[in-house]
Amino acid sequence: MSLITATLGKIAAPERRTMGVACGAHVLHDGFTDLLYVLLPLWQAEFGLGYAAIGLLRALYVGSMAGFQMPAGAFAERFGGPLVLGLGTALAGIGYLVAGASAGFAVLAVALILGGVGSSVQHPIGAHLVSEAFSGSRSRTALARYNFSGDLGKMALPAMTAWLLTLMPWRAATAAIGVGGLAAAVAVLAVRGLPGRVANIREAGRKPRVAPWAPVGRGFSLLLAIAMIDSATRMGFLTFLPFLLKIKGADLPVIGIALTLIFAGGAAGKLACGWLGARLGVVRATFITEGLTAAGILALLPLPLTAGLAVLPVIGMALNGTSSVLYGTVPELVVPARRQRAFSIFYTGGVGAGALAPVLYGLASDLADVPTMMMLVAAIVLVTLPLAWRLGPYLQAAAARGT
Repeated sequence: MSLITATLGKIAAPERRTMGVACGAHVLHDGFTDLLYVLLPLWQAEFGLGYAAIGLLRALYVGSMAGFQMPAGAFAERFGGPLVLGLGTALAGIGYLVAGASAGFAVLAVALILGGVGSSVQHPIGAHLVSEAFSGSRSRTALARYNFSGDLGKMALPAMTAWLLTLMPWRAATAAIGVGGLAAAVAVLAVRGLPGRVANIREAGRKPRVAPWAPVGRGFSLLLAIAMIDSATRMGFLTFLPFLLKIKGADLPVIGIALTLIFAGGAAGKLACGWLGARLGVVRATFITEGLTAAGILALLPLPLTAGLAVLPVIGMALNGTSSVLYGTVPELVVPARRQRAFSIFYTGGVGAGALAPVLYGLASDLADVPTMMMLVAAIVLVTLPLAWRLGPYLQAAAARGT
């Protein structure tokens, strides 16, 4: 927790508790999501699954996590954020316990749906708890630390899972992960003095109403298309990276190291590309990050394992960097009255594309092979370049009118 709060200066005990709970939950749930990359190759061997089935398992977790975020927020408004956050964390742990006891694909699918529903509580509730606890300019700094904490989970939990798998069978390791989730849920529920409400319904009711699916403009549609392709690229590449590494001779510990390297690069990419977007503009930054993503994937394919590991942090920076550029562009293209709706559409589109991509790329892997599928991923991400070029005039027009 000291790493998370170090740049916030002196903070009061209630703020420290809130930051610790929110960031701890972010570390755990993002780690729960991404340690699946380590387990998927084991499940393929255990249950005789094709690549399309592997992609479907990943899609079930991410899709249920995305689909239940709005209901999670509604429950939190009624029953309080800390309670729903704790119960969701417990459900995510139960999902991994069920996965450890699964005897076939159907039970494993149910387990991942449970885990995804449990993890759906984290982003909407954790971010709001932080924003309530820290006021004014401190809120922006606190939320930045909260967002970065998720990358710590992405780096740590896959590596820890790979280490556990060297000590015990995958079922026992998966059960241990589930027990860790239950313990974290107890810790969340035991903390007192956290902000209790996720939203003030009366205040929300006073805001001007906008038609639920009011159009948000051609520029936003282009931005959304870029974000969906970017998300699909990221999820497709990460889902099948372990299988590509297996072809190169990697064992489970090496796969864990590889995922840590790419997530570390991704964490750096969030910071670097945000700065890059501010300096060079969205269009140029997108050209650099998406072009580097395609080049990195193509460079990885012929490289031997050791050289390939060295390339992964660079791929991670490009792979994760575009999203930070795109997300901050939404307010530039949408008038204030429609921004909340626009962010909802933007997030749903990106996560939905990321959930569907592993299934489609899994089918491509079954029809051809994993290296061929990776070349397809690299080709499709380049579609974002003409889209970004077309987005330029809309950004210029928005800047001229001061949207």
